[in-house]
Amino acid sequence: MKPKPAQEAQEQLARRRAALIVQVQSGVITATEAAQQLGISRKTYYEWERRALQALVEALRDRPGGRPATPTEPEREALQQQMQELAEQRQVLEQTLAIREQLTELERSKKKS
Repeated sequence: MKPKPAQEAQEQLARRRAALIVQVQSGVITATEAAQQLGISRKTYYEWERRALQALVEALRDRPGGRPATPTEPEREALQQQMQELAEQRQVLEQTLAIREQLTELERSKKKS
């Protein structure tokens, strides 16, 4: 699918910014010159540079090896969700039964008194 013109323009702008950041980092131009070329303040340039370098570090972090986990089939997920709900309902019913047994025992002890 071909990118839309607006997306292409954004891509070109991002690439231009990246190229200028690389030039500053390489000592080819100064941060002030890069900011002027981009039509922004030096402070904004440094914010963009910081974000770009953080993204670079994030992109180069080690990732787990192998293929990504295959998604589970929808039916299996639905069954697991249903099992979880049933387990929660069972716990509530067990608690209700325990309370009923305690109430029944309490009533019996009141009748004996």
